[in-house]
Parts: sequence; C-alpha cells; structure tokens
Amino acid sequence: MGKGCAQALAGEGVNLVIMARGSEALEATAAELRALNGAIEVRAVAGDITTPEGRAAALAACPQVDILVNNAGGPPPGDFRDWDRAAWIKALDANMLTPIELIKATVDPMMARGFGRIVNITSAAVKAPIDILGLSNGARSGLTGFVAGLARKTVSRNVTINNLLPGPFDTDRLAATMAGAAKASGRPLAELMAERAAQNPARRFGTAAEFGAACAFLCSTQAGYITGQNLLMDGGAYPGTF
Repeated sequence: MGKGCAQALAGEGVNLVIMARGSEALEATAAELRALNGAIEVRAVAGDITTPEGRAAALAACPQVDILVNNAGGPPPGDFRDWDRAAWIKALDANMLTPIELIKATVDPMMARGFGRIVNITSAAVKAPIDILGLSNGARSGLTGFVAGLARKTVSRNVTINNLLPGPFDTDRLAATMAGAAKASGRPLAELMAERAAQNPARRFGTAAEFGAACAFLCSTQAGYITGQNLLMDGGAYPGTF
C-alpha cells in the first residue's frame, strides 16, 4: 500500500523520498516510479524508519518535507498473554512513536511555509478492533488519539493531518497472515483467500492503486479543509453508521 501511495503521488508530479529495509526491492521500486514520471526526482534510502538512524537518513534525503506519509508494517498477531514488555515497546515504537517523531520533525517547517500534508497509514482495527491484533490495536489507537488533538492546531496554517484505515487489501501482508490460517486449518491458501474476499460486502479485496489514489487526494491542495479524520477503506466491512 505504501508503494501504491508513492505511485499515485508520482503520477501527480510529486518528488519522492522512499525508504525500506530491503535495498534491492527498494531500488526496483524507485526505478518503477521514475519510469512513471520522468519529470520527478525519486530518492531511495535503505534503512529502518522505526529507528532513530533510519529516520535521520530519511529526513536528510529530503530537507524540505511538504508531504509526509507514515507507513510501517504492523506487529504480529497473537494472544496478549504471550506479549512481554519488549513486544509492546516494539509495537509502540513502530506504529505510534515513529510517526510522532516524524511529525515532530516536519510539522513546524510546514506551518511556517503555509502548506503541509501528513497522512498516517493505520488500520481498520482502529475503528473495529481485531482480537488477535492487540499490539496493533493499541499502538495505532494511541497515534489516532494524538493526531486528533494536533490536527486542529495545524490546519489554520494549511497543514492537515489525517489517517487512512485500510481493511483487507490484496497485499503480501494479507497473504502471509492468511498463510498462517491455511497452515493451521489444513486448507488451501487460495480457498481461504477466496472465502475471505467473498465475506466482504464488496466481494473482493482492495487494490493498492485505490488506496494510493485516496492518499494522493488527502495530500492535494483540494483537501485543505479535511483534517483530523480517519478515512476507513474496507469495502463496507465495518457495519456502523459512524
């Protein structure tokens, strides 16, 4: 989904700095983005954004940040009885504190320039918690609460902060999660994937392109009146009115 966001922004002419831990896949993605729009600059920085060193490297490659898209992989599923303090701290570092640190590093210069867009990729579990994703539920909900207050303080300077909440999307992470279920049940992965997709009101999984397009809109000048919001993208799976 992060790649989908980068592709959509590239299509709109945005210069990009992208970061991932795997340098080979990162460079391949950078080449794809350059091919999408030869007029933009794409800088690829290999590193772990959840570490101080990774954040410093990313920020050094982009001295003026006008758009910040926070996206780090979610923690593993499991039973809260099996998680020690280290597991909780790791989840908080990746999915709450890292986005806050990056916002802290970029929001004041955005406000001084009179433009900024911050989008945090969180999870539909913020809206409807998933029992086996307690680490994610907790960390991402903490970020959501923090953003709710800050977003009302920055919008007067044309800096918006919003969250994108993905439900089931056709990604490697979903396949990996479902692979565990397939192994436990002894059923074919393809069968379980098809069954899961059919359970969604849309009768399918979301696509990275759809997700990226929503991200690009929130990053646009046209979205300047939208801030502090949690945009749920789940194909209608959440049954509530609000």
